[in-house]
Amino acid sequence: MQKIKKNDIVQVIKGKDKGKKGKVLNVIESSRRVLVEGLNLAIKHKRQSSQEQKGGRISIEMPLSISNLMVFCKSCSKPARVGFVISKDKTKVRICKSCKEAL
Repeated sequence: MQKIKKNDIVQVIKGKDKGKKGKVLNVIESSRRVLVEGLNLAIKHKRQSSQEQKGGRISIEMPLSISNLMVFCKSCSKPARVGFVISKDKTKVRICKSCKEAL
């Protein structure tokens, strides 16, 4: 079970976007990288493919390393380390290590 999943809110703890928060769009498990909405933007030059579609420079999100992110806990309003607990109905649940609330 992974600590960061799709649709989690994460905060960047290292790099050019340090301190920014965003929603996880995609997790690439093979390379341990994550695509976060609005973070780690790169400019891509697009050619005009037809008369209606314009060319130019567009900003796209590039993958970030999982090690540079922390899950943002809504209950304690800060980035949190993630732990795992077996619940009463025998399912594994992710929890915030500081406030012990489910993520």
